[in-house]
Amino acid sequence: TECVSGCVCPEGLFDDGRGGCVEQNDCPCVHNNEWYSSGDKIKVDCNTCTCQKGLWQCSDDVCYGTCMIYGSGHYNTFDGKFYDFDGSCEYVAAQDFCGDKNSSGSFSIITENVPCGTTGVTCSKAIKMFLGKTELKLENKEYKEIQRDVGDDVQYWNRTVGLYLVIEASNGVMLIWDKKTTVFIKLSPDYKGKVCGLCGNFDDKANNDFTTRSGLQDTNALNFGNSWKQSPMCPDVTEEIKPCDLKPHRKSWAEKECSIIQSEVFEICHSKVNPLPFYEACVHDACSCDSGGDCECFCSAVAAYAQECIKAEACVFWRTPDICPIFCDYYN
Repeated sequence: TECVSGCVCPEGLFDDGRGGCVEQNDCPCVHNNEWYSSGDKIKVDCNTCTCQKGLWQCSDDVCYGTCMIYGSGHYNTFDGKFYDFDGSCEYVAAQDFCGDKNSSGSFSIITENVPCGTTGVTCSKAIKMFLGKTELKLENKEYKEIQRDVGDDVQYWNRTVGLYLVIEASNGVMLIWDKKTTVFIKLSPDYKGKVCGLCGNFDDKANNDFTTRSGLQDTNALNFGNSWKQSPMCPDVTEEIKPCDLKPHRKSWAEKECSIIQSEVFEICHSKVNPLPFYEACVHDACSCDSGGDCECFCSAVAAYAQECIKAEACVFWRTPDICPIFCDYYN
């Protein structure tokens, strides 16, 4: 409309966002606040995206879903909803027996939560995995198999990968366990929208993940979590526990230790994965683990953020001889 001072590109060229002018074919793309040149490829989940003329062109493969349960009651559902639930009981983490009377499910994964500390927060102590007529119980760093009379034959394989025990079944279910309090449940795309439990329904929408056992949608994590308990004898959880308020003397230590998540150590990941929920979960865990194992709780919380960073292609070397060391030769 009028003359303004400043730099503009000559006719037919485009501002590349970095102070230069380029032809349209060479326009860069932006992802997570980072610039990529034309022709660059990035991985987003299981798909590959290529930068073309300033726009991303992505493959559209359907990806495995992952639910993460870690530390003292932190859940990240298949659809990426983050919430906390501290109940002392057995709960359905994920299953495909979901109300439709005609459908016979093929798997169910139960997490047994027990108090981990004196504040009342709970950690996953044992996992039960039902695959057809096979029941696997993962507890005390090992697993045992129990054969039941009912159900189909579902094959499974187990292997150890570094710190983790991986159980992979022929029906598209995979369980990864760190032999402590972290569990990853991976499901093939065939299960989209067909599962239920604390890990949500895997339909790519996070806003309906709080679907109770009776099929109603709730907004309250406590009502939702209570509906998935296995035994009616367990008490309902009535209030969210705030361990740092109950143990204020641990709060400053917890905040100091957990600040690594928000520090420059993880800087390359901050724009890709929001550190705030992981930092808050870390402080929560570091305050609550007051009866031994406090370093283990802290390390699991930071490792959970590091794991999400790796999924977003930001590899962070955060372990040191002083912070959560791992004896690599042993695991190799």
